[in-house]
Amino acid sequence: MRVLGLILAGGQSKMLGSLVSKRASAALPIFGKYRAIDFTLSNMVNAGIKKVGVLTQYNPRSLMDHLGSGKEWDLDRKNGGLFLLQPYVSQEGYYWYKGTADAIFQNMTILRRGEEDYVLIGSGDHIYKADFGDIFNFHFSTGADITLLVKELDETYDLTQYGIVKLSGNRVMEIEEKPENPKNNTAFLGIYFMNKYLLMELLYNYVNRGENDLLNIVISQIDRLKVHGYVFRGYWRNIKKGVAEYFRVNMDCLKREIREELFYKHGKVYTKLKDFPPPKIGGNAVVKNSIVSDGCIVNGYVENSILFRGVVVKAGAVVENSVVMQDAVVEEGAIVRNAILDKEVLIRQEAKLIGRDSIAVMEKRAVL
Repeated sequence: MRVLGLILAGGQSKMLGSLVSKRASAALPIFGKYRAIDFTLSNMVNAGIKKVGVLTQYNPRSLMDHLGSGKEWDLDRKNGGLFLLQPYVSQEGYYWYKGTADAIFQNMTILRRGEEDYVLIGSGDHIYKADFGDIFNFHFSTGADITLLVKELDETYDLTQYGIVKLSGNRVMEIEEKPENPKNNTAFLGIYFMNKYLLMELLYNYVNRGENDLLNIVISQIDRLKVHGYVFRGYWRNIKKGVAEYFRVNMDCLKREIREELFYKHGKVYTKLKDFPPPKIGGNAVVKNSIVSDGCIVNGYVENSILFRGVVVKAGAVVENSVVMQDAVVEEGAIVRNAILDKEVLIRQEAKLIGRDSIAVMEKRAVL
């Protein structure tokens, strides 16, 4: 079976504030040395998908730099491979993507010219590990026209920010987008699987009429087509939902059961490699329940934190319950607590950055 993977990675994600002022949310660093898009892309590659299109728009530079030719995902190939799909200027004019459906419609060539029969569509800012092979088998065994990935969300999710799905057996009966009063806790996870020619038909019929959102198109087809829901029971979070959600996801990786699910089940998670030495932990340093990445130098106190590549925590410094991105420096006697430090942030001697009612965030290259 030949499947085309499409990853939606062009959103602005304003809820993430300064964390996405210079990057797309799909390029947001996570777990020490990864980017958010690594998870959806690795899931596709692990399922045997050999052709993936990444639809980008907002601040794509860092995302494009990270993906490169697709070598780390074995997508630098003659047949298939990795395609970066951006808005472009033509003789007919130029248009920003107006929505998920319009983004795919403007790149219809990758559908028309490809030899694939099916399309798997996912989002670049979702953190999860799934065996897409199970979803493919479910799709064919149930005779579905469209399969959606759904999940029963617990109290840690704000249900008003998700599309709430009503199921009858496997059949999707209703989808209510971001309801004020959700009728249940089953939510759509932004992943679609369907026949390529069905997708093309829907796009031609609806985008030309002004409907630019793919989910709205699917909702309009619930009574006409067999739209089924595959219930996903693993870990899944959407970092696009805000700073608190991004912080929660990083802290979740400190839990052994979640870490094992994300990195040891259903294949590996691939990312762009960098030549950093192993971390160096000083003789008087204290590190508790933390992830310390390659190139770090720690001589202070670190607890319940994620240190990305090349972070320096000097003697007498304290870092607790924090996410510290690449090449940030925390100098002697400084205290960082309940905070997110973006890349190359400098916390000077004796300075204090403490998030009390909310997570404190320092933007890229900021100095305190």
